[in-house]
Amino acid sequence: MVAADVYRPAAINQLKTLGKQVGVPVYAEPMGADPVDICVNSLNYAREQASTVVILDTAGRLNIDERMMQEVTSIRNRIQPQEVLLVADAMTGQEAVRVADDFNKAVSLTGMILTKMDGDARGGAALSIRSVTGVPIKFMGLGEKTDALEPFYPDRLASRILGMGDVLSLIERAQETISQEEAARTQAKLQQGKFDLEDFLSAMRQLKRMGPLRSVMEMLPGFNKLAAVPEMEEALEGDQLKYIEAIILSMTKEERRNPDIINGSRRKRISRGSGTTVQEVNQLLEQFSEMRTMIRQLSTGKGRWAQMFRQYGGDTATALPGAPSMPRHGIGGKKTGKAARKERRKQKARSGRR
Repeated sequence: MVAADVYRPAAINQLKTLGKQVGVPVYAEPMGADPVDICVNSLNYAREQASTVVILDTAGRLNIDERMMQEVTSIRNRIQPQEVLLVADAMTGQEAVRVADDFNKAVSLTGMILTKMDGDARGGAALSIRSVTGVPIKFMGLGEKTDALEPFYPDRLASRILGMGDVLSLIERAQETISQEEAARTQAKLQQGKFDLEDFLSAMRQLKRMGPLRSVMEMLPGFNKLAAVPEMEEALEGDQLKYIEAIILSMTKEERRNPDIINGSRRKRISRGSGTTVQEVNQLLEQFSEMRTMIRQLSTGKGRWAQMFRQYGGDTATALPGAPSMPRHGIGGKKTGKAARKERRKQKARSGRR
């Protein structure tokens, strides 16, 4: 990676830090060097290092100025890169469209990278930029870390905008962060009703590795409507993992595995150990109990949460991995349980009358 942004404070240091995190060398020159010369010199350095890919990080602006345009045009003419990608903030709306159009006219973009696509304005910005510039969107950022950068799939984003979810991306992201053995173990404990606070903490950590909770949940069909439910909306606000982790780690192993034994004195000890209040400990235990009930109901397709999920357009068959398919009444539907027994009694009564 080449640090060619000599204008923004700390830009070079930030790129060096990123390079260390991802294990990629960074080429930089002292402050005051010409960005065009930096890019040209970096190619010689890359050849010496036998690098196969060179990424030039040039300066960017929200407000376009003539000097910057001349600079990026000179870099493109001298370097002749295979790809010219513009990183745009999707949350800036129509301003991002104008910046993209100006850059495209100046340097003939080959693609776009849209960041903050987990925000509310993600759909409009993507559609507008693609329409105005005709340039394909190649990647999108759904968070602040490198693992939140993923390929852009137009059909999947369209499904999210329309509230149809994006189960394929959800599955891919889960496969990247959660091992099959861990998922199978968790699913077995859920089905047996043995899901405890240790499992809950492990699941929360795995979920956080998948990205912001709201962006993950948006991949579920019908979530856009379900998120308006007060209980769900409250659960998605803020990052509560650090408090949850502190509270659970302040418990004994016995308390984590059997939360029902946590009485008043234990709650006071846990609150002191975690730096939280007794009310926050109570809230966590109540939410854990409700969450365990919700997961059990979504897994079986029965209960208030399963009914609510179907009511808002979701399908419990895809809500949780391994969840059984729900029977569908109506054309071609097969009745089971109480409905089936009731139908058999009616048929028997009709046979008796005949």
